Amino acid sequence: MDRDALNRRDALALAGAATAAATAVVGLTGSAALAQSARITPTATDALIVVDVQNDFLPGGSLAVPRGDEVIAPINALCERFTHVVVTQDWHPKGHMSFASSHPGKAPFEVITVSYGNQVLWPDHCIQGTRGSALSDALKVDKAELIIRKGYNPAIDSYSAFVEADRNTKTGLASYLRERGIRRVFVTGLATDFCVGWTAIDARQAEFETILIEDACRGIDTGGSMARALAGMQTAGVVRMTSADIA
Repeated sequence: MDRDALNRRDALALAGAATAAATAVVGLTGSAALAQSARITPTATDALIVVDVQNDFLPGGSLAVPRGDEVIAPINALCERFTHVVVTQDWHPKGHMSFASSHPGKAPFEVITVSYGNQVLWPDHCIQGTRGSALSDALKVDKAELIIRKGYNPAIDSYSAFVEADRNTKTGLASYLRERGIRRVFVTGLATDFCVGWTAIDARQAEFETILIEDACRGIDTGGSMARALAGMQTAGVVRMTSADIA
């Protein structure tokens, strides 16, 4: 299967998840009702989520997102405005089941069937303890209160910061945010049409008001994946803003 076909399939899966999420959150109108024209001043009930700004997803990395380094400056500026910051990292063991290298005869971006459905086979990336798995040196997130590491189970892939790819295994992030009194999350990072999109949709399903900060994200955007992902997030009730809308 070529990469464009893969991305079309994944985008459709994301849109399907959005539909399910929207069904689960019928009646949750907080995000949808938020006035997008008004600037927001973050409060103690808001959290910034920074998704996967790691070397392997940046230019020169093994699974680079085009212009992925452009998210760093707006994320750094946003971190100064938020009391609560959460960071995620892909954190795979060597030989992870999602790596094409773990499946003889298979190539990166092919799709196989596993116990929880279709699984994309990726180039080896974000292997625990490697330079590729590290957060960018330019990312200023020392104030982050929590780092969610995902994809460490060798038998399950993980895109969302809330629920792993089997759609059953929770990361604990939703409970953590509730314990801290968080009611609204602002999602940034890489990539908009995959890990960021899944995180935003799952945040809505977990009943948090959710805002996507568009200039603090970058996507792969092939085969219409970005348009489908944005439509899926809209269906789920995710509001789209820019960092200029955050006071």
